[in-house]
Amino acid sequence: MKRLIDFIIAAAGIIIFATLFCAIGLIIRLTEGSPVFFRQVRPGLKGTPFTLIKFRTMREETDRYGNKLPDSARITRLGRFLRRTSLDELPQLWNVLSGDLSLVGPRPLLMQYLPLYSKEQMRRHDVKPGITGWAQIKGRNAISWEDKLAYDVWYVDNQSLSLDLKILAATFLKVIRREGITPKESEDVEFFKGNTS
Repeated sequence: MKRLIDFIIAAAGIIIFATLFCAIGLIIRLTEGSPVFFRQVRPGLKGTPFTLIKFRTMREETDRYGNKLPDSARITRLGRFLRRTSLDELPQLWNVLSGDLSLVGPRPLLMQYLPLYSKEQMRRHDVKPGITGWAQIKGRNAISWEDKLAYDVWYVDNQSLSLDLKILAATFLKVIRREGITPKESEDVEFFKGNTS
């Protein structure tokens, strides 16, 4: 049932937002050039890698030694707007359509985090990752890593259709109100240092 709902909503979303999708892509292409999309390998169900897709929000700028500049120096004006409004996430509807993502589930973080999780935290990968999740409506970037991962595991143990609908509704309200967003531009900026207990 969950997969069917994911597929229907993702397909409908792609159709409904097709004009906006194309407009954002065209603006990125005209103002920043290629690529339009940011692609990164993330862990999916059971940690299986998949390629996450977002709109590109940063330039590939480096210092004189070839090291990437900090995110704050590379993010574009359009990129800052896209992240603030969560419109950079729109292409992830394709990930949902393909079955790599669900609409609701623990957010897929970075592959290099996998060895850093405790056994309990690793359980967040027992379900398919999502565009939004329990941790996102409980504080998004304004809560600690430990709390985020604990909320993810709680979701694994308590997932249901009614809970998913609650999370989707709460996510919509948070995006509209721009709640839970800190000066850090994304949830992956601060590197997770692992279980310290």
